[in-house]
Amino acid sequence: MANNYTFTRKTQYWIMSIVGIGILLLIVGYFINTPSRQELWTNILINNLFFLFIALFGGVFQALHKIAYSGWHTALQRIPEALTSFLPIAAALMFLLYFGMHDLYHWSHEGLHDPILEGKAAYLNIPFFFIRMAVYFLGWIGLTYLLRKNSLQQDTISDLRYYRRGKFLAAIFMVFFALSSSAMSWDWIMSIDGHWFSTLFGWFVFIGLFEIGIATIILMISFLKIKGYLEFINKEHIHDMGKYLFAFSIFWMYLWFSQYLLIWYSHIPEETAYFAPRLHDFTILFFTILVLNFVIPFFGLMTRNSKRNLKWLTVMAIVVLCGQWLNIYMLVIPGTIGKTAQIGVVEIGFVCLYLGGFLYVVFSSLAKAPLLSKNDPLLEESFHYET
Repeated sequence: MANNYTFTRKTQYWIMSIVGIGILLLIVGYFINTPSRQELWTNILINNLFFLFIALFGGVFQALHKIAYSGWHTALQRIPEALTSFLPIAAALMFLLYFGMHDLYHWSHEGLHDPILEGKAAYLNIPFFFIRMAVYFLGWIGLTYLLRKNSLQQDTISDLRYYRRGKFLAAIFMVFFALSSSAMSWDWIMSIDGHWFSTLFGWFVFIGLFEIGIATIILMISFLKIKGYLEFINKEHIHDMGKYLFAFSIFWMYLWFSQYLLIWYSHIPEETAYFAPRLHDFTILFFTILVLNFVIPFFGLMTRNSKRNLKWLTVMAIVVLCGQWLNIYMLVIPGTIGKTAQIGVVEIGFVCLYLGGFLYVVFSSLAKAPLLSKNDPLLEESFHYET
C-alpha cells in the first residue's frame, strides 16, 4: 500500500503546461482585444473567490466531521488538509484587490452623493474592508494550520490528546467560519451591488462553497486512485461523497429559488434591480447555471449506483465545478462590467493560470505527509466503513 504521494516531474510538467496555456491565452487576449482595468480586476476577483472557496472547504470538511464524531472520513482526511495549503496564497491575491477597489466596488468612490451608500459608509469603507479581510484570513489560516499541525503530530505518537485537541480546534474553526463566511460574502460579493441586500445571501454563497469543495475532493480521489493510491478508499466512501454532491446541488437550488421567489413576488424595485439584469442581459447564462448546478447533478446522481461509480461521479464533479464558476461569474459580472461582459480568451486564460498555481501548491502539500492519518482512533473504522 503506497502511503506517501509522490509529486512526480510528469505531474509537475502537466501543471506547468496549464500555467503556460493560461499565460499564452492572456497574451493572445491582450492583442486581440485589450481588456480594460475593470475586466482584469473582475477576473482576478472571480478566480480568487473560486479557488479560495476550495481551500476554505478543506477546513470545513475536516472540522464538520471531527465535531460530528465521524469516522468514515478519516481515511481521506489528508486531501482536505492539503487543500487548505492554498489559503496563504489566496490571502495575498485578495489583498491585491486594494489596487482595483474603484474598478470593482462603486461604494469605494469618493464624493458619490448617494444617500443609500452614505448610510452604509460606517461599514463599507476601504480601511474597515481590509481590516475585516485581515481578520478573516488570520482566523482561517491560523486555525487550519493548527488543525494540520495537530494531525501531523498525531502521526508520531499514539495519544488521545491529539484527537481531543483536534475536536476542540475544529469546534473553534466552525464557529469562526460560520460568522466570517457570511460577512465575507457580504463584503466581497454582495457589496458590488451596493444598493441591494439579501438575508439569504450568506447561506447561498456557503452552499456554493460546499458544492465546489465536494466536487474538488471527488476529483482528487479520482486522480489519486488512477495513480495507484488510496486503496483503502472503498465504494462506501465514494457513495457518501456522491450523496453530498447530490444533496447539496438540491440545497443550492432550494436557496437560489427561495431568494428569487421572495424578490419576484414582493416586486420591490430595489430588490428586483438585482435579478432583472441577470435574467434579461444574461438569459442564456442564467439558465445554463441552473442546468449545470441542479438539473444535471439531480438526474445524473439520482440512483444509488450512479453515486458509487467513481468515473461517473468524476464527470458530475466537473459539471458542478463549471457550474459553480459560472455562478460566481454571474454574482460578480453584472455589478462590475455589466451586459457587455463575455467569456472569452482572457477569462479562460485566468482560469488556467489560477488552476495551475492552485494544483501545484496543493499537490506539493499532499506530498509532504503520509496519505493516511496515522494513530487516529477512528482510522480502523474508516477502513471497514459500510453504509
